[in-house]
Amino acid sequence: MAYDEKLAQRVRRIMSEYDGVQERRMFGGLCFMFRGNMCCGVERESLMLRVGKDQYDKALKRTHARPMDFTGRPLKGFVYVAPAGYKTAAQLKAWIRMALDFVETLPRK
Repeated sequence: MAYDEKLAQRVRRIMSEYDGVQERRMFGGLCFMFRGNMCCGVERESLMLRVGKDQYDKALKRTHARPMDFTGRPLKGFVYVAPAGYKTAAQLKAWIRMALDFVETLPRK
């Protein structure tokens, strides 16, 4: 299994509240695009988030977050969150909101 389908469904429910969301397979998992920009996704059991360079250090200070490094090098502005960090609906929604807040600053594609 390339990604946790239960987590994908949870993310899908939250993202369905917004217009301009598309799903795309990327990074060996599932990504959710918002207004044409990558926003968040699921890779294996990790939540993947695009938080931007300004929020990157703040995001990494949160429990269960780590740099997104699927290529062997950290990708600045992107983080992974382990399952314990998105266990509750409120936790998951807060993480996704952080990603949406950043992506909303980007021009539409």
